[in-house]
Amino acid sequence: MTTSLVTGGAGFIGSHVAKNCLRLGHHVIVLDDLSGGFQINVPDGAAFVQGSLEDEELLDDLFKRYRFDYIYHLAAYAAEGLSHFIRCYNYNTNLIGSAKLINKAIEHHVKCFVFTSSIAVYGRNQLPMREDMTPMPEDPYGIAKYAVELDLNSANLIFGLNSIIFRPHNVYGENQNIGDKYRNVIGIFMNQIMKKEEITIFGDGEQTRAFSYIGDVAPIIAKSVNFPAAYNKTFNIGASKPYSVNCLAHLIAQEFGTIASIRHEKPRIEAQHAFSDHVKAKSYFGEIGETSIQEGIRLMANWAKSVGAKSSKKFKKIEVMENLPEIWQTASD
Repeated sequence: MTTSLVTGGAGFIGSHVAKNCLRLGHHVIVLDDLSGGFQINVPDGAAFVQGSLEDEELLDDLFKRYRFDYIYHLAAYAAEGLSHFIRCYNYNTNLIGSAKLINKAIEHHVKCFVFTSSIAVYGRNQLPMREDMTPMPEDPYGIAKYAVELDLNSANLIFGLNSIIFRPHNVYGENQNIGDKYRNVIGIFMNQIMKKEEITIFGDGEQTRAFSYIGDVAPIIAKSVNFPAAYNKTFNIGASKPYSVNCLAHLIAQEFGTIASIRHEKPRIEAQHAFSDHVKAKSYFGEIGETSIQEGIRLMANWAKSVGAKSSKKFKKIEVMENLPEIWQTASD
C-alpha cells in the first residue's frame, strides 16, 4: 500500500489533501502541531500525530516506522501580510522546518516530495503570472516559499529527490480557520458578519484576486504523484477569474442575508492585482474544475454557519511593531 505523510493535515488545505489521498487508497499519516489547525479537521481514516517539524527525533521515528512513499508538505503559517512583522517566526516555520523535512526525504529515498508554495513568489510580476517568469517575492512569506522551491531543485540535482511544486492562490473553503484575523480574507469576512461587525478592508478594496475553491485545488495536489511527467516541475493552480475585494465582501454579505457594512483601513503594501495562468497545469493533469465564486462562497458559508463565529486572538510572537496595522494591534476581536 502507498504510504503518505501529510504535514499540516489538521489545517485547511492539508486536511483536504489528506482526504483526497485517502480516496486514492493511500495510507495517510498526518503530522500537525495544531498551531493553526484543529484535530477535528483530520479526516477519518488518517493516523494523526501531533508534533512539529522542529522535532528531528520525531521525524526520524516517523520515517523509520512508516517508510513513506510520498510527502505532501502543507505545514506553514501562511500570513503573507503579517510576515513582514514576524520575520524570524516566518523563516523558522516556513523555511527551516521545510529544510529538515527535505533532509529526511533524501535520507529515506522518498519517491516524490509535493510542496505547496504560493503565487506570493511572483511579487509584482506582470499578469497573468506564469511559471516561466522569474520570481520576485516582496514579502518574507514569499521569500521563504521561493527558498524552499530552490532548495528542492538543488535536492533533485544533488540527490535525485523528485518533487512537484504547486503555487496555489487565495484558496478558501470548508475547514479554513475563520478565527485567524491575519489571513484568509473570506474567512475573516464571514466571521465578522456572523459577529455582526463591520467588514474591514485594507485600502479602497479595488485590489483583485482570483479566489480559488478548495474542492478544485486539493484533488489535483493529491493525485499529482501519479503523473511522473509532472515530477520536478512547477504549477500554478487555482481559479482564473479575478474579483475585487469590495465585490467579494458584497457577495459574502448577500450569502448571509445581509448588506455589507464596510470599514476601510489604511492600505497595506501589497500587489494591487494578482492572478495566474493555468495552461501548464491543465496540460499535465487534464481539465481542472473551477467552481464559481458564488457557489464556492455558498458552500463555505453553509459550513461557517454550522461551526459558528470564532474568537480572534492576537498573534503573540510579533517581532516588529513599527508600521503594524492598527487593526492587528488589538488584543482580540
